[in-house]
Order: sequence, then structure tokens, then C-alpha cells
Amino acid sequence: MAIQKNVSLLPYNSFHIDVNATEFISVKTADELEKILKLPGKEPSLILGGGSNILLTKNIDGLVLKIDLVGIDEVKEEPSHIYVRAGAGENWHEFVQYTIKRNWGGLENLSLIPGNVGAAPIQNIGAYGVELKDVFFELEAYDRKEKKVYAFGVNDCRFGYRDSIFKSVEKSRYIILNVTFLLDKTPVLKTNYGAIREELKKMGVKSPTIQDISQAVIKIRRSKLPDPAEIGNAGSFFKNPVVDQALFLLLSRKYPDMPAYPHEDKSVKLAAGWLIEQCGWKGYRKGDAGVHADQALVLVNYGKASGLEILQLSEKIQKSVHKKFDINLEREVNVF
Repeated sequence: MAIQKNVSLLPYNSFHIDVNATEFISVKTADELEKILKLPGKEPSLILGGGSNILLTKNIDGLVLKIDLVGIDEVKEEPSHIYVRAGAGENWHEFVQYTIKRNWGGLENLSLIPGNVGAAPIQNIGAYGVELKDVFFELEAYDRKEKKVYAFGVNDCRFGYRDSIFKSVEKSRYIILNVTFLLDKTPVLKTNYGAIREELKKMGVKSPTIQDISQAVIKIRRSKLPDPAEIGNAGSFFKNPVVDQALFLLLSRKYPDMPAYPHEDKSVKLAAGWLIEQCGWKGYRKGDAGVHADQALVLVNYGKASGLEILQLSEKIQKSVHKKFDINLEREVNVF
């Protein structure tokens, strides 16, 4: 375990932003993490996981700490469920495939989401009718303030739409070490989303398994979203906005084709990508910063865009959506 000096973070973020860190270290165990955090004068300026949900806008004058804690353990087994713990540094999609191969249900709708396991509860990641909170049991996190490890149950995490205590009121206080999932040994399939049903039909599948659901989700995501290995991006840059009934009714009269989905407390979730596209941003490019040609929700780095250029583009998009629809788009990506 050694601290490296003057390290480019380009390989460590999916936007492929080339910024520099004066110090950088990767930790592979909880003990290593505690040792680093207790060193005088070595308080991390940035903690990195998979780097798939962050936009770096400046060089980092300080220590960047990369969490590479790995390992998968079957903690406990019951007649109908199994508890599986994964290290925060495990690749999310590879972990999902690990569970699917063993026919443990629950994560198949979350296939191919970029990032690592540790970031999943921070964002309360979700896709195609499933959120992380639906399969979550507990996590362990290191408290940087108290310098202790605490366990968090589902209620402790205060999960919301793409949100949790770790992203909001306690942002940066805790470092997630591992996450334990409660999975079904007799899977209950969730195919309510039309896109999944259509893809299964194309695949000729009439009685789907969790393996089929996973493959359908992978096909859908690959058709809609650019591969970060080929073009810099962090997936969905903005959250889908949730509006009240009054605004929804007003907008739906003006835009009858506007996609909308029921949400909690009679609110309505709108499609951020559709709103952005209606403002003319789909396929936009200035220099190497742009909006993807097939999915307006995805901002991209075509080569050597700076994080600041992408941030400025996102702010212009927010202003135009607010002007046209009176809706404030909220970033899903963390900006540093």
C-alpha cells in the first residue's frame, strides 16, 4: 500500500476527463482503509469507486482514495431466500451476473448498470421497475467522523428516488465497505415495463427466466446507451423529474404525447430525455462536449472535452428545460 504522486485520473472515470491528483492510493481491505484515514494530514480530498457517476471539473490538490474492496460471500441461507454480501469494489454488473448464474432472483432488472457495488446504495440505483432498496438487506460503512464501522439497515439508509442518506444529509461522511442483498431462491419476475416485454418477444421467449430478463435488459441498454469504453459518459446525466398533478395536467394538455409514469403520493414522473429532446439538444455538439445522438439524457465526451465544458453544457440544458416546461432538472451525476 503506497501513495502515488501526480496521477492522472483519466483511467478512473467513465467520462474520460484528464485531471491530475497530487496523491493517489488504492485500498483493498478495510484495515488498509482505516490506516490511511488515521494518517495525520492525509484526509482524502476525493473518494472514488468505479468512477462511473462522477464529473471531474478540476485538478485535485490532495489525496484521491480509490476503494477496491472485493469479495463475495453467501452469508446466510433460508428456505426461500439467500443473503449475499459483496465488497464495495466489486464491479456491479459482474456481481449481478454472479447471482444470476446461481439462479438467485432480484438483481436481473439491474443488469449492465455501470459502476461498483459500493455506489449502488448511494444512488439507490434503479431500472425497469426495480430499485436497489427492493433487494437491500444491510451495508457496513466506515464513519470518517467517529472513525468506526457501522451497520445500516434499509430504514437507516433513507432511500429515495436515486437518493439516500449517503448522497444527501451525510454526504462524504461514510465510506461504504460492503453491501448485503436479500435475494430470492424462487425468483419472482418483474416484466411490467413494456420495453422488457417487447424485447422478450423479439427473443422468442414466452416463459422467461431471470437469465432471459437479464439478457433483455442488456440488449435494451446497449441499444440506447453508449458504451463508456468507446465514448466518455456517465449514463443518465439527469434524474427523471417528479412533478405534482397540477403541473402534469397543465403540461399534458399542451403536450399530449409526453411520456409520464405514476409516482408516489399521486405525483408523476416525467422522462428527462424527452424534455431535453423537445428543447432541441439531442445530438448537439460543441467541440468535444455533446449530447448523445440516440439518447438525449446522456452527455458525452467525444475526446478531449474538459469536465467544465460538460458541466456548462448541462447548465444550458437545465435553463432551457426550465424555460420551456417550468421544470428544474436535477443532476444524477456527482460533480467535483
